[in-house]
Amino acid sequence: MKRDVILDTGPLVAYLSKNDNYHAWAIEQLEQISFPLLTCESVITEASFLVYRSTGSSQIIVEMLQQGLLVIPFVISDEINAIVQLMQKYSNVPMSLGDACLVRLAEIYSKNEVLTLDSDFYIYRKYEQQQIPLIIPPDIFSKV
Repeated sequence: MKRDVILDTGPLVAYLSKNDNYHAWAIEQLEQISFPLLTCESVITEASFLVYRSTGSSQIIVEMLQQGLLVIPFVISDEINAIVQLMQKYSNVPMSLGDACLVRLAEIYSKNEVLTLDSDFYIYRKYEQQQIPLIIPPDIFSKV
């Protein structure tokens, strides 16, 4: 059974960049995942920049959006109050706008797992106390 996923920047960059340390891991994970992948504008922006630096083009990300492989299911301005609350709560981490959007997506799409390389997701909670189900490489945990 394929998994429903919320996508963070790291795995998207790893998937698209053959030189990335997590490239093989990202490919393996995406073979087990249902499409479309949910994400946010911040992830798309950051990934586009990083993939461009790595490969010289970020066109593939736009094409993935165009083909419906990646979906942005909410507008940040519609969720801004919840996002600001999350960023304030985790200001000591600190929480980026992208991470706040992904946590908010995890609240809205509560059965989805977050595909990430970011150990901060071990700290973040949806609805203030619920652990977020993660798909994350095992060696990331050892770096916490």
